[in-house]
Amino acid sequence: MIGFKRKTLENGLRVIIHEDDSTPMAVVNLLYDVGSSDEDPERTGSAHLLEHLMFGGSANIPSYDRVVQRAGGENNAFTSNDITNYYLHLPAANVETGMWLESDRMLGLRFTRKGFDIQKNVVIEEFKQRYLNQPYGDIWMLLRPLAYKVHPYKWPTIGMDISHIEKITLEEIERFYYEHYCPSNAILCISGNVKAGHCFGLAEKWFGPIEKRKKTGRRLPAEPPRSRPLKTDVSRDVPAHEIVIAYNMCARNTPLYYVHDLISDLLAGGKSSRLYRHLVMEKKLLTGVNAYITGDRDPGLFIVRGRPADGISIELAHGEILAGIGDLTDRPPSREELDKVKNKLEATRQYMHSDILHKAIDLSYQELLGDAEGINNEIAIYRKITPGDILEAAASLFEPANSSTLFYRSGQLPE
Repeated sequence: MIGFKRKTLENGLRVIIHEDDSTPMAVVNLLYDVGSSDEDPERTGSAHLLEHLMFGGSANIPSYDRVVQRAGGENNAFTSNDITNYYLHLPAANVETGMWLESDRMLGLRFTRKGFDIQKNVVIEEFKQRYLNQPYGDIWMLLRPLAYKVHPYKWPTIGMDISHIEKITLEEIERFYYEHYCPSNAILCISGNVKAGHCFGLAEKWFGPIEKRKKTGRRLPAEPPRSRPLKTDVSRDVPAHEIVIAYNMCARNTPLYYVHDLISDLLAGGKSSRLYRHLVMEKKLLTGVNAYITGDRDPGLFIVRGRPADGISIELAHGEILAGIGDLTDRPPSREELDKVKNKLEATRQYMHSDILHKAIDLSYQELLGDAEGINNEIAIYRKITPGDILEAAASLFEPANSSTLFYRSGQLPE
């Protein structure tokens, strides 16, 4: 069990403290309830660009990184469809420095024309290097608009197009910041060799005086039900074909999510999984196969990816993958097969939660989902799932009309 204490400040900031005296370190994690799905469809990439700008200095601290380094810490951040998360890892004795830094960025980010232009160019270069010029880099740029037609998950976090990033103005990004970066839209978690009472006092000291601003409401359009399978076929200068199949699945905060998670492990969650054993080791039709879920707060995607072996057509490989997926709807896992997957998942969770950073991030996200106590309840949910639950969920999930398939071919299509 992961113990924690929590309280909410008058300005709406939720604060969670996890005491762990097995380490001399501490983590200051600040999760903002804003991601790429909150963007203007004509200005996609705003949330990620703002993440970059958050390291450019604030109202009272010109150089964020310099202060972090002097405190013996390191920092980073990430943006997803649903959230933007910032974290500091530093000696526990300097935890107040971390809270001072984060509170000042929440109080007032320093926006300058020079800094804005620099970070915009950095993000544009990242877009080119990671998504346009890297082999297989544009897979998600092709798959998302195929799987989503209405919901803003249809664009990746980096943005839908470089032109969207180019068009973002300083005034627009500043407005985006003030709409979303406020105490009532954030969760602060301190994890490590700290005392809860001391940290709650520091939270009141540094975050309490920040003005309570009304957070922007979120009304995201629901993706309509599918009536037919969708498919895209492209050719790129890459060394091997790749097949990506996306099935629209449930939202993160539903019981079915845990069943879908186990299904992904049963199908292709390692070398003992069904698809890997059958298609890679036995038939040698694929060089690799994987299955995973995106875990989005709104209905997400169940992904199956496979690369055909040399001389194997993409069509043959696709048919064999579908046959392997269909096998799970006809032949549920044995108790032994399912228990093996559950035990592996539990061991992975326990290992991950031995680290104060992962505990801080997970506590914050569970609180966002509704209750930080969820961090202690999920294993029990997985343990209760039966082979019958797997069979029932698979039959619904793997309906052909629920699929979006990308054939990513190696080579250039004839003109």
